[in-house]
Amino acid sequence: MAAFSKSIPHSCYEIGHTWSPSCILSTLQVTAGALEASFKIYAPLYLIAALLRRRKKDYYKKRLIPEILQSTSFLTANGGLYIAFFCILRRLLGRFYSWSAGFGAALPASYIAILIERKSRRGLLTIYMANLATETIFRMAVTRGIVKPLKHGEVLLFCLTASLYMFFFRCKDGLEGFAFSALKFIVGKEEIPTHSYQELGSTSCSERAAPPASHTPEGVCASSRGRAIAALTRRLLDSLCKHGPRHRCCKHHQDNCISYCVKGFIRMFSVGYLIQCCLKVPSTFRQVFTKPSRLLSLLYNKENFQLGAFLGSFVSIYKGTSCLLRWVRNIDDELHALIAGFLAGTSMFFYKSTTISMYLFSKLVETMYFKGIEAGHFPYFPEADTVIYAISTAICFQAAVMEVQNLRPSYWKFLLRLTKGRFALMNRKVLDVFGTEASRKFRDFTPKLDPKYMLVPPDAGMPLS
Repeated sequence: MAAFSKSIPHSCYEIGHTWSPSCILSTLQVTAGALEASFKIYAPLYLIAALLRRRKKDYYKKRLIPEILQSTSFLTANGGLYIAFFCILRRLLGRFYSWSAGFGAALPASYIAILIERKSRRGLLTIYMANLATETIFRMAVTRGIVKPLKHGEVLLFCLTASLYMFFFRCKDGLEGFAFSALKFIVGKEEIPTHSYQELGSTSCSERAAPPASHTPEGVCASSRGRAIAALTRRLLDSLCKHGPRHRCCKHHQDNCISYCVKGFIRMFSVGYLIQCCLKVPSTFRQVFTKPSRLLSLLYNKENFQLGAFLGSFVSIYKGTSCLLRWVRNIDDELHALIAGFLAGTSMFFYKSTTISMYLFSKLVETMYFKGIEAGHFPYFPEADTVIYAISTAICFQAAVMEVQNLRPSYWKFLLRLTKGRFALMNRKVLDVFGTEASRKFRDFTPKLDPKYMLVPPDAGMPLS
């Protein structure tokens, strides 16, 4: 509380908009920069989303442009209103407090901005910002020595989250929408509880139709190593499918339990590898013509294999554990998903990501909260998403002003892009008096201020009350 009561008498020009002494001009400049950056973000985003969803012509004629402009206005308002409230609070309070430059100015700005955005997108934005704010608060607590980071904590969190997600996935009406579709794609439709295992597992292994044998064309050239390896792999998998064991409770009719896990790993490893390759294409494409060797680094990058190993091992461990529990207990039970999901979560050792763990955990909390509302255990707050978004964004802005070292680097880069780099021009050396090491990453920067518009002379000390 003592830190919150501390204040400094500097003007908003001396701390915030150091590039211009005019509050109005500075606000207009930030707003113009945010408008340009926002449009560049949302125009391709909505266009690509429309193409992937195969929207009809009416959407492109009537809805595409309005939706782009609405989301652009939302993000522009978030940036422009922040600097406006930054100056307004300074005039109202007469001084700067440790909370007013970040949290205080961002809270009303974010609340007004989210009201401009489409309702269908507010929930997604809220989840993202709540996840980011939670991570920021945790980093702040670690910096202050309040909590100690747990070794492999992101993996443990992912294990717990995956356990509950897979349990809800196995339960009837447990998940719906995108979460259900995503897990169906990842682990396969065989794990969906749409049919009883008695119906699907009543046929014995000997009664199942064996998959057609793989025939290699006679005219295959001996030099076609790729085709030879693919044919060999196919014959091996077909052999496993034909002769391996499968429990009567398992729903994977065409495969036995071993090949079921192996095929799951190969499929999702390929998906993960291709996703990571596609993500690196934009940054590598421009250099391919001058440095052809960059193409090899794109295909044989360590991160490509890490994401592939993460997704592939998650699926194979989950499926393998589920099959093993069916063999051990001789039943197909939704509770198996709790154990299988937890063990599958250890796959994150291949691709550690606090962002993924925190995001999925936030989505899980949201899912459980809405299930609690449906069951009558939790109250429903109609405007909860807007309030949570405003508070979460304000927390992140507080960190961006007072302790950027505790903010997720990707979000800091986003703020710089949104403000055309002006967020880095704040006079954070003045803010060091609050004890958060505000200038830790800006030691070499000192703004050139006009003494005519300064309340505190440059050679004076740092008055703190």
